[in-house]
Amino acid sequence: MTQATPTTTYFRNLAEGKFLLQRSQSTGEWVFYPRMLAPGSGATDLEWVEPSGLGTVYATTVKRMKPPEPNVSIAIVELDEGPRMMTHVQSIPPEEVVIGMRVRARIVDAPDAGKILIFEPDSAE
Repeated sequence: MTQATPTTTYFRNLAEGKFLLQRSQSTGEWVFYPRMLAPGSGATDLEWVEPSGLGTVYATTVKRMKPPEPNVSIAIVELDEGPRMMTHVQSIPPEEVVIGMRVRARIVDAPDAGKILIFEPDSAE
Protein backbone atom coordinates (compact mmCIF):
# COMPACT_ATOMS: atom_id res chain seq x y z
CA MET A 1 0.00 0.00 0.00
CA THR A 2 1.40 3.39 -1.02
CA GLN A 3 1.43 6.18 1.56
CA ALA A 4 -0.11 9.47 0.43
CA THR A 5 2.35 12.29 -0.15
CA PRO A 6 2.02 15.43 1.97
CA THR A 7 0.85 17.37 -1.10
CA THR A 8 -1.86 14.79 -1.83
CA THR A 9 -2.99 14.95 1.80
CA TYR A 10 -3.16 18.77 1.71
CA PHE A 11 -5.37 18.79 -1.40
CA ARG A 12 -7.51 15.89 -0.13
CA ASN A 13 -8.18 17.90 3.04
CA LEU A 14 -9.20 20.93 0.95
CA ALA A 15 -11.52 18.72 -1.11
CA GLU A 16 -13.15 17.66 2.18
CA GLY A 17 -13.55 21.34 3.17
CA LYS A 18 -10.70 21.38 5.71
CA PHE A 19 -7.81 23.86 5.73
CA LEU A 20 -4.98 22.05 7.50
CA LEU A 21 -1.25 22.75 7.58
CA GLN A 22 1.63 20.76 8.94
CA ARG A 23 3.24 21.62 12.28
CA SER A 24 6.14 19.96 14.04
CA GLN A 25 5.09 18.42 17.34
CA SER A 26 8.55 18.95 18.85
CA THR A 27 9.45 22.45 17.61
CA GLY A 28 6.02 24.01 16.96
CA GLU A 29 7.28 25.08 13.51
CA TRP A 30 4.49 25.52 10.92
CA VAL A 31 5.21 24.20 7.44
CA PHE A 32 3.86 25.18 4.03
CA TYR A 33 4.27 23.91 1.21
CA PRO A 34 3.57 20.35 2.48
CA ARG A 35 6.73 18.32 3.03
CA MET A 36 8.13 15.18 4.58
CA LEU A 37 10.24 17.21 7.04
CA ALA A 38 10.33 20.79 8.33
CA PRO A 39 12.72 22.92 6.28
CA GLY A 40 14.08 24.94 9.21
CA SER A 41 14.74 22.19 11.73
CA GLY A 42 14.57 18.96 9.75
CA ALA A 43 11.88 17.73 12.14
CA THR A 44 10.00 14.69 10.88
CA ASP A 45 7.22 14.71 13.50
CA LEU A 46 4.80 16.73 11.36
CA GLU A 47 1.10 16.60 12.17
CA TRP A 48 -1.86 18.15 10.34
CA VAL A 49 -3.33 21.05 12.33
CA GLU A 50 -5.99 23.65 11.61
CA PRO A 51 -4.44 27.15 11.51
CA SER A 52 -6.35 30.29 12.49
CA GLY A 53 -6.99 31.11 8.84
CA LEU A 54 -5.93 34.70 9.44
CA GLY A 55 -3.06 36.47 7.76
CA THR A 56 -1.66 39.64 6.26
CA VAL A 57 -1.08 40.47 2.61
CA TYR A 58 2.72 40.40 2.22
CA ALA A 59 2.85 41.17 -1.52
CA THR A 60 0.25 41.74 -4.22
CA THR A 61 -0.17 42.27 -7.93
CA VAL A 62 -3.01 42.35 -10.43
CA LYS A 63 -3.17 39.92 -13.32
CA ARG A 64 -4.75 41.94 -16.12
CA MET A 65 -7.13 39.82 -18.18
CA LYS A 66 -8.42 40.35 -21.70
CA PRO A 67 -12.01 41.67 -21.51
CA PRO A 68 -14.62 40.50 -20.81
CA GLU A 69 -12.70 38.43 -18.21
CA PRO A 70 -12.25 40.28 -14.89
CA ASN A 71 -8.78 41.10 -13.56
CA VAL A 72 -7.46 38.76 -10.87
CA SER A 73 -5.67 39.47 -7.59
CA ILE A 74 -2.52 37.45 -6.99
CA ALA A 75 -1.05 37.82 -3.52
CA ILE A 76 1.35 36.33 -1.05
CA VAL A 77 -0.31 36.07 2.33
CA GLU A 78 1.72 35.59 5.49
CA LEU A 79 -0.37 33.51 7.86
CA ASP A 80 -0.42 34.49 11.53
CA GLU A 81 1.33 31.16 12.18
CA GLY A 82 4.27 32.20 9.96
CA PRO A 83 4.14 30.44 6.58
CA ARG A 84 3.53 32.42 3.40
CA MET A 85 1.15 31.24 0.69
CA MET A 86 0.57 32.39 -2.89
CA THR A 87 -3.16 32.88 -3.34
CA HIS A 88 -5.99 35.08 -4.60
CA VAL A 89 -7.76 37.75 -2.57
CA GLN A 90 -11.43 37.87 -3.53
CA SER A 91 -14.60 39.80 -2.59
CA ILE A 92 -13.03 43.15 -3.48
CA PRO A 93 -11.61 44.57 -6.74
CA PRO A 94 -8.03 43.29 -7.25
CA GLU A 95 -6.75 46.88 -7.41
CA GLU A 96 -7.94 47.43 -3.81
CA VAL A 97 -5.80 44.65 -2.32
CA VAL A 98 -2.92 46.31 -0.47
CA ILE A 99 0.14 45.19 1.43
CA GLY A 100 -0.63 44.98 5.15
CA MET A 101 -4.34 44.16 4.61
CA ARG A 102 -5.70 41.61 7.09
CA VAL A 103 -7.34 38.65 5.39
CA ARG A 104 -9.16 35.43 6.29
CA ALA A 105 -8.96 32.06 4.48
CA ARG A 106 -11.95 30.47 2.80
CA ILE A 107 -12.31 27.29 0.76
CA VAL A 108 -14.23 27.79 -2.50
CA ASP A 109 -15.15 25.74 -5.56
CA ALA A 110 -13.09 26.78 -8.58
CA PRO A 111 -14.18 25.87 -12.09
CA ASP A 112 -11.97 23.06 -13.44
CA ALA A 113 -9.88 23.01 -10.23
CA GLY A 114 -12.13 21.65 -7.49
CA LYS A 115 -11.81 23.20 -4.04
CA ILE A 116 -9.11 25.83 -3.55
CA LEU A 117 -8.06 28.12 -0.74
CA ILE A 118 -8.59 31.85 -1.27
CA PHE A 119 -8.51 34.82 1.07
CA GLU A 120 -10.96 37.65 1.67
CA PRO A 121 -10.60 40.88 3.66
CA ASP A 122 -11.08 40.12 7.36
CA SER A 123 -14.34 41.74 8.42
CA ALA A 124 -13.15 41.82 12.05
CA GLU A 125 -10.73 44.68 11.24
